[in-house]
Amino acid sequence: MYLAMALDACSRKVVGWAMENHLRTELVVAAIDMALGQRHPQGVIHHSDHGCQYTSFAFGKRCREMGVTPSVGSVGDAYDNAMAESFFASLECELLDRRCFHTHAEAKLAVFEWIEGWYNTRRRHSSLGYLSPVQFERDLRAGRISAAELLPRSAADRTAVKSVIITKEKPHKSTVLRH
Repeated sequence: MYLAMALDACSRKVVGWAMENHLRTELVVAAIDMALGQRHPQGVIHHSDHGCQYTSFAFGKRCREMGVTPSVGSVGDAYDNAMAESFFASLECELLDRRCFHTHAEAKLAVFEWIEGWYNTRRRHSSLGYLSPVQFERDLRAGRISAAELLPRSAADRTAVKSVIITKEKPHKSTVLRH
């Protein structure tokens, strides 16, 4: 099974994801479609690694249709997509390394529950002042916190970070069916 996800760089919330037994372009398109359908953002930058799904004509076309500017990181530099790498490390450590899935449906349900029921709603992030992504967004909308307090110091960096959706797709050996 393969998971593609779109992560809001400001709140660390997973705003789009898709999971299938293939790693074709339609997997990453489904994840970004979910993200854009939920958020309807303006002036978004989509940052990813150099995977062929993200450099494909179909993905580029979808980005253009939705007004999204694609951005790809440096080849071989895990730090360039550190938020996505961190998300997948958490997923592996907190879910996939602890469970054995007997069906694709079981794996997909477990990932859904982890993302929507734990990661977005209850998992605290040091980069968010130890709030969950959902609580951070609530507090930000209510004016109780300022994203600028938690983001990089230069104005250019803050602008870039606020408008980026980070994505990555990753196969997980732990989601392979085991008998």
